[in-house]
Amino acid sequence: MGFKKTVLSLSIFVLFSGCAFAQNFDIDLLKKINGNESNFKNNYFKATAQSVFVFNIAAPISVFTAGLINHDKQLQKDAIYMAGGFIASAIVTQGLKSIIKRDRPFVTYSYIIKRDAGGGYSMPSGHTSGAFCTATSLSLLFPKWYVIAPCYLYAASVGYARMYQGVHYPTDVLAGAVVGAGSAWLAYKAEKWIHKKHTTHKTPATVLL
Repeated sequence: MGFKKTVLSLSIFVLFSGCAFAQNFDIDLLKKINGNESNFKNNYFKATAQSVFVFNIAAPISVFTAGLINHDKQLQKDAIYMAGGFIASAIVTQGLKSIIKRDRPFVTYSYIIKRDAGGGYSMPSGHTSGAFCTATSLSLLFPKWYVIAPCYLYAASVGYARMYQGVHYPTDVLAGAVVGAGSAWLAYKAEKWIHKKHTTHKTPATVLL
């Protein structure tokens, strides 16, 4: 066997071994999280997962309302871009689900306990992407520890809840967190870029006046 064929064979072996290891790690970690049941966890994580929609809608509405009350146009714009980031996150999440088409863990493994509804495909986690998107948006707009810490603690709890409920793998949750945080960051940067561009175009006219 030639050198190139040897390298190619080793590369393929390492790739498949890595995928197998990742898959085993994924399900092994999920088994530990999903199998450790208690009534408190059932109720707490059910409430946590169900609150995501309210959290994602209430946050931009609250910011926009605060902008109206304080006559703060910038805060109103921030709320709009926050909502835009969440919409982008939802679109990307659903698009990836359709492309990847990963079955839910309780579908593939009969020993995974399903504790909540989980329709459609598994990767990435929609609940997690939404929670991390809103958490990141709020953290960027209000970069204080007492905003950042609770927001990300809540988002992490949502991701853990979806694993505990048996409807997502750990990698689903990780992918959802990346999609959500990334969408929020891009929306934030887009707002800053548009604001800077608008300000730059207005500056010469202001100087002439």
